[in-house]
Amino acid sequence: MSTKVILVNSTIMDKIKAQYKGYLLEKIPPGGLYTAKLPNCVVTAYKSGKVMFQGAGANLEAARWESVSTESVSKQASSPKVRNDRYAVPENIKDMAIIGSDEVGTGDYFGPITVVAAFVEPSKMELLKELGVKDSKNLHDSQIVKIAKDIIKVVPYSLLVLQNEKYNELQKKGMTQGKMKALLHNKAISNVLNKLAPKKPDGILIDQFAEPDVYFRHIKNEKHMIKDHVYFSTKAEGVHLSVAAASIIARYSFVKEFDKLSVLTGVELQKGAGPGVDRIAARIMSEQGEEIFNSIAKLHFANTEKARKLIR
Repeated sequence: MSTKVILVNSTIMDKIKAQYKGYLLEKIPPGGLYTAKLPNCVVTAYKSGKVMFQGAGANLEAARWESVSTESVSKQASSPKVRNDRYAVPENIKDMAIIGSDEVGTGDYFGPITVVAAFVEPSKMELLKELGVKDSKNLHDSQIVKIAKDIIKVVPYSLLVLQNEKYNELQKKGMTQGKMKALLHNKAISNVLNKLAPKKPDGILIDQFAEPDVYFRHIKNEKHMIKDHVYFSTKAEGVHLSVAAASIIARYSFVKEFDKLSVLTGVELQKGAGPGVDRIAARIMSEQGEEIFNSIAKLHFANTEKARKLIR
């Protein structure tokens, strides 16, 4: 089912209601102003200023008001709240077919960054719940491994791994971790869109790590810049199962890569970037030298210098 969401002011909201007066329904969803059931789609207006079009004719019907809504947003562009609201999740996103993306490893000294985009449609949601898909932060690594092996057979996804060598190379050239993540998310999402083509999702949900304007600035030079129907939310694993699934697959990959590095160093590495990590880094540095760290760690983290101080 196609879904289109536009943002309008109160004047346009009233005009839309007047236009669909003969199709208005008595039942209105929480936070809603009115709902109209047209022959080709359902139109729901919300107090937030958003109007959602759902159904086969959603895009066509929304296009009638698109230029007006765009003009409305442009006039209010000086307000950060309105600008960011363009990327806020739709009220009924839990029932939509969504590509969700998330990353793991950004705060860990040892190990790579893993980014995953996964597509979940309503027909697969009950199955994913049965398989145990939920916020990966509430799951142990052993649970992650078991669940991930099941869901990768069920949902289309794209996994990207930024190994430490490449991470350190990009960082030394001046690229921020935020830009690295943005590029990886955009690429993973693009990969899933290619897998789905010609089928299209109702939207894309990114677990927010930066303001939307900053995110899109990071990827502005990409050949395939994905910007249409993109939403952002913190704690997005609880907003839509697609992000929860992406998070589990990303963490599964991170755990596997992390275990490989433990074998490589001959030391049981520790996740995170706390004092325990400093002590392990100092041990490896003392026994094997610093050269190996380019392959196992994010060199610009403070842990590198802390390990040197522990040795001294």
